[in-house]
Amino acid sequence: MSELFFLCFFIAYRKQGKAAEVSRLGDWKAMPLFGNTFSPKKTPPRKSASLSNLHSLDRSTREIELGLDYGTPNMNLAGQSLKFENGQWIAESGSSSGDRRETQRLRKRNQQLEEENNLLRLKVDILLDMLSETTAESHLMEKELEDLKSHSRRRK
Repeated sequence: MSELFFLCFFIAYRKQGKAAEVSRLGDWKAMPLFGNTFSPKKTPPRKSASLSNLHSLDRSTREIELGLDYGTPNMNLAGQSLKFENGQWIAESGSSSGDRRETQRLRKRNQQLEEENNLLRLKVDILLDMLSETTAESHLMEKELEDLKSHSRRRK
């Protein structure tokens, strides 16, 4: 089709006495038909709205229609099976009781350390408050002492 199109234009240009050069690929090197430049028609803009009606379906219908129910994610890590539920990875019930006891012991120890850490932070805050209060009192006393010294020098 495109070869026939170019052939027709080539014949039309030959009749007008103008030479049009056509390369092997069929591209026009010069094609002044009605003007000096080639200006193709602009293509109409595409419709931006989606032709799919999937966005109008609710989640449960999409899961049923498209099979989007994948189930809970599972993984096996170092011989222990884990599954993802409610935003957390939970060990499967098939793990050994020794692992559960060790996990429980570690959780208890972690809780103790967190409580100790919170207590130490509170103590540091109290000590910093005491230090700032003592420093402020010291600066006030130094200022009062300087004022008394300068006042006593003026009297002499």
